[in-house]
Amino acid sequence: MTNSWQSSSTDAPPDDPTALAKFGGLDVVAKLIVEGYMVGQHKSPFKGSSVEFVEHRQYYPGDEIRHIDWRAYGKTGKYYIKEFEEETNLRSYLLVDGSGSMAYGHSTITKFDYARQLAAALGYLLIAQRDAVGLMTFDTKVREQIDPAAREMNFLRITQSLTNWQPGAETSLASVFTEMIPRLKRRSLVILISDFFDDLAPLTEALKQFQHARHEVILFQIVAPEEEDFPFAHPTQFRSLERSQHRILVDPHRLRQKYLEQYHDFIARLTRTCGNAGVDYLKLTTNEPYHTALGVYLDSRTRRRGTE
Repeated sequence: MTNSWQSSSTDAPPDDPTALAKFGGLDVVAKLIVEGYMVGQHKSPFKGSSVEFVEHRQYYPGDEIRHIDWRAYGKTGKYYIKEFEEETNLRSYLLVDGSGSMAYGHSTITKFDYARQLAAALGYLLIAQRDAVGLMTFDTKVREQIDPAAREMNFLRITQSLTNWQPGAETSLASVFTEMIPRLKRRSLVILISDFFDDLAPLTEALKQFQHARHEVILFQIVAPEEEDFPFAHPTQFRSLERSQHRILVDPHRLRQKYLEQYHDFIARLTRTCGNAGVDYLKLTTNEPYHTALGVYLDSRTRRRGTE
């Protein structure tokens, strides 16, 4: 690890995710979230690890000079880097939803911005623990895949990918997850980040497929405060974020009770689905600090180590 991973002298970040977004790029925000959490918990994410030499590859500008194999240079006159693979206890994928519904944000940052800040923080934490982390972004299909590695450069690739990505079209989560599973070539921890507003029956089957492939799954559901309490008081025009031309004018007073009944029923069924499938589940609103999610991940990691 380079010095960029040492403790920061920056003041502890605020708990407000919207304010955090003003601190800089995703790599900076992730570091602030994780280090702020660890200071509060009086813990350190850093663990010892060993490395195993894998192979040589050509030197590229930006590679660390200390990894140059000078014996190979003496024989060939060319610079080669020694590739090492860290021996890790965990291989993980961050699966981040960028479908249209994730673009919603009213009183806070959008669900998508919350999701990618959370993903970046989890990625930073995993790398800090010397664990291998990768990324899959998706809407109607998988848009980008970064395979897991326990290297700082992989974290930077992940944050760059998340920074450059914007919410797209509507999606069927179950069909996309079915597409993803064969791409996960080894048993992994799969961290799903989405609003999960979809038909639960096929989603349940997709979660079973993850389990059948022996992947461990943590599901983080991201919702906006307005989706939780439907605070609208005046006639309001609602526009579909997944179907841009679809708009409807409604009277919130007449709709609110029915909406809340259906919303809470959906949340209850999703909670039961995850419980029955052995999936760790946490619902987060976009005004909620990320520390709860980090705690759920670390608790899951502790339980996993206890069963190894």
